[in-house]
Amino acid sequence: MTDRPPNILLILSDDHASHAISAYGSAVTRTPHLDAIAERGRRVDACFCTNSVCTPSRASILTGQHSHRNGVTTLHSSFDASLPTFATQLQAAGYRTGIVGKWHLGEGEGHDPQGFDHWEVLRGQGEYVDPQLLSPDGVEIAEGYVTDVLTDRGMAWVDSLEDEEPWCLLIYHKAPHRNWQPDAAHAGLHRDPIPLPPTFHDDYATRSSAAHMAAMRVADHLTPHDLKVDPPADLAPEQLARWKYQRYMEDYLDCVAAIDDSVGRVTQWLTERGEVDDTLLMYSSDQGFFLGDHGWFDKRFIYEESMQMPLLVSWPRSIEPGPPVDQLVTNVDFARTILDAAGAEPHEDMQGLSFLPQLQGSTAPTQDAVYYRYYENDDRESHVLAHYGIRTDRYKLIYFYNDGQGHPGSSDRRFIPEWELYDLRLDPREVRNVAHDPAYAEVRRQLTRRLWELQAELGDEPHPDQPVPQ
Repeated sequence: MTDRPPNILLILSDDHASHAISAYGSAVTRTPHLDAIAERGRRVDACFCTNSVCTPSRASILTGQHSHRNGVTTLHSSFDASLPTFATQLQAAGYRTGIVGKWHLGEGEGHDPQGFDHWEVLRGQGEYVDPQLLSPDGVEIAEGYVTDVLTDRGMAWVDSLEDEEPWCLLIYHKAPHRNWQPDAAHAGLHRDPIPLPPTFHDDYATRSSAAHMAAMRVADHLTPHDLKVDPPADLAPEQLARWKYQRYMEDYLDCVAAIDDSVGRVTQWLTERGEVDDTLLMYSSDQGFFLGDHGWFDKRFIYEESMQMPLLVSWPRSIEPGPPVDQLVTNVDFARTILDAAGAEPHEDMQGLSFLPQLQGSTAPTQDAVYYRYYENDDRESHVLAHYGIRTDRYKLIYFYNDGQGHPGSSDRRFIPEWELYDLRLDPREVRNVAHDPAYAEVRRQLTRRLWELQAELGDEPHPDQPVPQ
């Protein structure tokens, strides 16, 4: 098979935090099959989403564009499925392409998947049990647990191919998205007390108003509906918070365990087909997730646990096992990287950079900073304020511009813009905002200018209230 391009297999989960993967040093679970991808290839340590919400991240992965370029800025944005994607480019290069699983980019004319020879996608968020699958033939109820159903359907499509053309398969899982529902085979695997993260009791003392306003605290905002059971009566507030965290993590991690086992099945299937060496296998998630970090669940913020995406990559024929890749990459870079591996041309409108050379051992930096923007200002569910910022290898600068725009459910309140700055080398958990510390004045000035420059390079408009850097 060395005379043809590699097969491409991208397995994408939903809300799977890097720190719920043992290859990343998880203190709460073990994921041996995911770890094995990194052992055969590389673990990417500095992979970040550019907008930590499901729909925008998925659009950026496909199109290789930031949210302001592809038009998918919020959970409620409409995706133009006719946009060029890495799937359309692979088709043009002779690949057979398929997607099975969570689409979440709209449904109906102009929104259904394009650029795929085969597609079966969940309707909306999808169901954990007996999910509805939409295809060109209509809607089918697929009996079984969603993680198993999607894995089976994806492998079956590849097995149905009769020619020798290379294939690209996307298996896009629902899990471990809320409301977390493990299957019978994995329920109960995480019943021992799960340690609280070090920042569970974060008081946000140095932060802007955004952290104080966010309505996603485990203690205050996880509901019986989320947890599928009422808490014991008469628990003291601290006991109740601990009980909610334990229940949340049990279900979340049991869902992750099913994902891990499904990855093991796929790897075994590739081995039996004799294709494991010639397949670019990538495992990632559309964004990270707070696992009690800073007292939160959910995502949306630019903070590390939300912004970081796991990324494990193997391609034994071309990528030798090696140390973790620590150069900065984003979900916008996925498209060009996949096309680079396939020897296919990227579309001229694709942003981002290929990080294939870094996967193959180059230590040259891909970029000096990555850009992030969250648009859904003060939405009625999470109340996270709109913001953008940049992350370098050491610092993170954030501007909460808070203009009350960007989401139909916004309360349309207006807030005073606020800055945050974190020194990730000295403060990796981001608990000390140094934006107003005189010792960081020059760092802030330089980062503010780089933010402004990066917005210009990417074609995004700064908020009118953002001061022009001197």
